[in-house]
Amino acid sequence: MTDSVQRVSLDLTHVLYDSSSDTSFLLAVLTLSPILLMPAYAVLTVQTRELTIINMWAGQLISEGLNLVLKHVIKQERPADAKLHLNGYGFPSSHSQFMGFFATFLICHLYYRHRFISTGWPLIDQLWRLFVYSALIIWAVGVAYSRLHLLYHTPHQVFWGFGIGAGLALMQYFVTEYLPVQRPHSVFANAKTAILTNPISTWLQIRDGWAIWPDSGREVEWKRWRLEWDDHRKLLQEKRLD
Repeated sequence: MTDSVQRVSLDLTHVLYDSSSDTSFLLAVLTLSPILLMPAYAVLTVQTRELTIINMWAGQLISEGLNLVLKHVIKQERPADAKLHLNGYGFPSSHSQFMGFFATFLICHLYYRHRFISTGWPLIDQLWRLFVYSALIIWAVGVAYSRLHLLYHTPHQVFWGFGIGAGLALMQYFVTEYLPVQRPHSVFANAKTAILTNPISTWLQIRDGWAIWPDSGREVEWKRWRLEWDDHRKLLQEKRLD
């Protein structure tokens, strides 16, 4: 390797922070969370085969592609006073856009389609839902703020990044999830039915669990497992007695 070869940092995981500040360290860890969500999407897709999760993942990838295009079209530099010598442009903030999309789409899904298993106490149920919504918002806003605190972006870049992500999520959820349920005979519903019933989706066992069960069938699956598990335990106990 010659001295003329230019070596650059992979900014995807390279995070600089103030080593003397615990807050800076925690925000540096938090700012990496969007990267960890991508393999989570993949695992959930393979495990559940849920169309809603696949749809959300596809929207997340589209959002990332749009972010890349906007950065290279607008070509707005990162904060000049940060002196971090970062690669790439700063507008809009990709981390903020990612979390804006993620939190908005998921909150819409939890509000309109998903129903949590009841504890039997309505107040506790409502508080739990409020906690989940609040946690998602705090997480998303925390990641966006980390980009400011760590001097990777300006407030303008973070604000627009978050707004673009949230706007894309609202639009995609409305067209692909809300309208097909509210208008089951519309072109949107027919398109969703075509996706679910084509031979490839059937082979891959793609499903829309929330179209049948309010929790995507989690409680039904758990009850089936518990019944089989109890029967298995009984058989083991009978063998011991023999």
